[in-house]
Amino acid sequence: MASILGSLRACAALPRIRSHSNTHVSRILFSTRNINQLLLSSRILSTRYCSTTSNLIMTTDLTNKPTDSDNFRLPLDVKPTHYDVTIKTDLRNSIFEGVVKIDLDVKKETSTIVLNSANLKLNDASLYSNELKINQVDLSPSLDDKAERCVLSFSTPVPAGSKATLSIGFSGDLTGAMMGYYKSSFEHDGTKEYYTLTQFEPIAARRAFPCWDEPLLKATFAVTMISHADTVNLSNMPITSEEIYEQRTTKVEDPSLEALFSALTTQDSPEAQWKISKFQTTPPMSTYLVAFANGRFAYLESSYKSPLSGKTRPLRIYSTPDVIHQAQYALDIKAKVLPIYEGIFDIEYPLPKLDTLVAHDFDAGAMENWGLITGRTSAFLLDPKKADMFAKKRVTVTQSHEVAHMWFGDITTMEWWDYLYLNEGFATLMGEVIVVDRVYPEWKVDSSFISEHLNDALDLDAKLSSHPIEVHCPDANQINQIFDSLSYAKAGSVLRMLSNFVGQERFLKGVSIYLKKHLYGSTVTKDLWQGISESTGVDVPKIMDNWISKIGFPILTVTESEDGIHVRQDRFLESGPAEEKDNETIWTVPLALLTVTNDKVNIDKSVVLDTREKTLAIDTSKPFKLNAGTYGVFRVLYSDERFTAIAKEAAKGDAVFSLNDRIGLVHDIMALSKAGFCKVSSALTIVDILHDEQEYLVWDSVAQNIAALVSTWWEHEAAVGDLNAFRRALFAPIVKRLGYEYSPSESVDISQLRTRAVGQAAVAGDTAVVEELKTRFADYMRTQDDSGIPGDLFRTTILTAVKHGSREEYEFAKALYENPTTSPSKSISAAMAMCASQDEACIKDTFTYILSKVRSQDIIYFINGFQTNFRTRRSCAQFFQDNYTELAKRFEGNFSFQYIVSSSFGNLTKEEDYQKIEDFFKDKDTSRYNLALSQTLESLRASRAWIERSTSDIAEWLGEWKKGSLRSSPPRTR
Repeated sequence: MASILGSLRACAALPRIRSHSNTHVSRILFSTRNINQLLLSSRILSTRYCSTTSNLIMTTDLTNKPTDSDNFRLPLDVKPTHYDVTIKTDLRNSIFEGVVKIDLDVKKETSTIVLNSANLKLNDASLYSNELKINQVDLSPSLDDKAERCVLSFSTPVPAGSKATLSIGFSGDLTGAMMGYYKSSFEHDGTKEYYTLTQFEPIAARRAFPCWDEPLLKATFAVTMISHADTVNLSNMPITSEEIYEQRTTKVEDPSLEALFSALTTQDSPEAQWKISKFQTTPPMSTYLVAFANGRFAYLESSYKSPLSGKTRPLRIYSTPDVIHQAQYALDIKAKVLPIYEGIFDIEYPLPKLDTLVAHDFDAGAMENWGLITGRTSAFLLDPKKADMFAKKRVTVTQSHEVAHMWFGDITTMEWWDYLYLNEGFATLMGEVIVVDRVYPEWKVDSSFISEHLNDALDLDAKLSSHPIEVHCPDANQINQIFDSLSYAKAGSVLRMLSNFVGQERFLKGVSIYLKKHLYGSTVTKDLWQGISESTGVDVPKIMDNWISKIGFPILTVTESEDGIHVRQDRFLESGPAEEKDNETIWTVPLALLTVTNDKVNIDKSVVLDTREKTLAIDTSKPFKLNAGTYGVFRVLYSDERFTAIAKEAAKGDAVFSLNDRIGLVHDIMALSKAGFCKVSSALTIVDILHDEQEYLVWDSVAQNIAALVSTWWEHEAAVGDLNAFRRALFAPIVKRLGYEYSPSESVDISQLRTRAVGQAAVAGDTAVVEELKTRFADYMRTQDDSGIPGDLFRTTILTAVKHGSREEYEFAKALYENPTTSPSKSISAAMAMCASQDEACIKDTFTYILSKVRSQDIIYFINGFQTNFRTRRSCAQFFQDNYTELAKRFEGNFSFQYIVSSSFGNLTKEEDYQKIEDFFKDKDTSRYNLALSQTLESLRASRAWIERSTSDIAEWLGEWKKGSLRSSPPRTR
């Protein structure tokens, strides 16, 4: 699944807010953490009754099982092998109904069958067993709302080794919950229409049909969908047959379908036409990957040819008809990456087709349902005429990420959620780096990984409230909270580190071995290590176990002597040196030592630090650096003199230190200054030394970190003013050099650098840039023609115009957000712009608007928008508190709520804020977002300490900089 972290990255092109956050959002880091999804615990409606048939008697006792670590997982005495799932979707009445028939393999004699069910009304349960010669037994399911279980008990045990078929009827409401089987909406010719789709990961399949809802318990699935005849049905597999039936006038042969028609459609007229769509049976798969959808969908079609078998497979992308014209690019990307994955893994994509369904209401970014990928509009749609580079990258990496899951997660699935990183870490590395690099090498995605994933992971993992990549998940709340930067970004980062250490070709060969050994099976960490060890001859567990099983990462302190360097590892914390009790782990650290001999750069990847300390003999009179290429998951602390020497050499270009090295240098020095290992002035000196850098990605890392300082010191007017002057001096000359117009012939680097420079200069208040953007937006408002605003500058332009404008600009942005034909990128830009207003009346109206007009999936954009506006940060926190009950209910069970919690409070920096936040939540049930809350509070304390420690240091450095005494050239100002 592409996390909502990725979705939030589509939010804005403003300065990245990082004081209390790790989420990268087109260079805004909003104060959001943790991808969490908690299932709604609403009451299940059911009628219990007793019945006896033959020698089996149903008991009427309700079995209440606690949801602690010993009882959360289902008993394994009975396992499902095949599901026949029939779903009848009634869009007009917002209900669904159906029957599931489950073939069972009885492993152990049992008198109880326990499976998962939540928010469903169950009826007509029956069991058929050849061994017991029972044809049909009416049963009454006992339902445990809290445990989300259905319990069937018998007086006569079912013997071990027997086969049985369980049949249960069910029904439920179609709501906008964005989980289970739910409805979404769109406007067509001014009328709201609805369609349905599923979101089952991690444990919401049980909200659509009774099942064994655990990843280990794989089975095959045959789905039948009944729907109104004028709609389209979709599922994981292709349709095998489709027939139209008129209500109560056509004979339905299948008894279970006949029951659905006769009992569940009484409100329809006799002439109502229904369609029955039967789908092919799937391979063995986990319940969370099952998918189906119904609505008036349109589609675009393509295909790809398998490089392994020569087969041609159809590829489609579905959406509502109003936006299908924006889906071609995502379809094209899918066709490009599929054959690359087959070639890398040497495993053919096993299903007959691969569809993508774009949804207007979607809680996460996207979801890897096997054969039917789903996701939000911003993940898959872009304006084909004016697509900005960020939207293009967003769609590319999302589609590629989800296709990677067709192998990592779908063919081979983690045994339990403890091992989620086996899915998400690999999809992050494979789908967003290795494969995208083969499609778009000019994007330099391995380098951008450092800022977009590695640095974010290190930010989160630098907290005591972090967790290991492989983390015990005893219950639903724990499962939901590990969908975070550690399972995605840190896992991807340690795998990238391993790949660099053993060599990418051998690494990928090991991955192929791993997948082939566990086709259609479930795995744990040791299975992956065995595959890579086999291909490399390296003792992979020795290197990797602590990176996966232990919390945190090291800081390597380098001390120089005449004979070489002494390297010591300790746990890195954003709050400063770790106490002994928190500093027990010794990691096996691939040092990737870069040295220079006879003007030749050497990188020794074989050197590792697997003890607390080690001395390395090198010539320190020549340039050297640990973590060459910034592949290691650690920070490196040098003396100020060595940092300066590295920066001066780096400022010369690629001769010694690569692009990756320069990006890592900027991130390391700023993170070290926050933790108090060096001064912020040292970090600013590094930035100043690099002022003639040419590469966009280095400027990107500079922009992120300067914005982090501004965001942290946001309530210190003098510091913000001076930092913005420094920022203007860095970026305004780039705007002057590159201008505002884009050319198809220019490099991607130049285009992105222009976009970043204009955005940074604008937010820092450069008068010329602000006036230019305001003028262009005024022309757009007057003519309704946006051709004067390059697509890559649209977000910055509308944000700047509303921030420096009046009610008129605000209303124009609101109308753009509300226009159903607006592209996702523009819609998000408009939402953010509404929050940029400085007008109190507009601000008040937007807070009201959030609860009355905004789609649930978009509320996080508005919350984060208010966090980029220093004037509304505190009122946003108050808005959350005033509306907590409504927001908590609205997002009950969704990923988004954790983001809303952390984003609402994440940028408060006063000492009293900490206590106020604690007081507010002390009587709340925080179990579904306690990690996000703890991380927010911990970050607040760290940032507060940073402010107290570094305010005078920043002021002194900027004072010297303004005098022009920090380098030979004077400060560049406009």
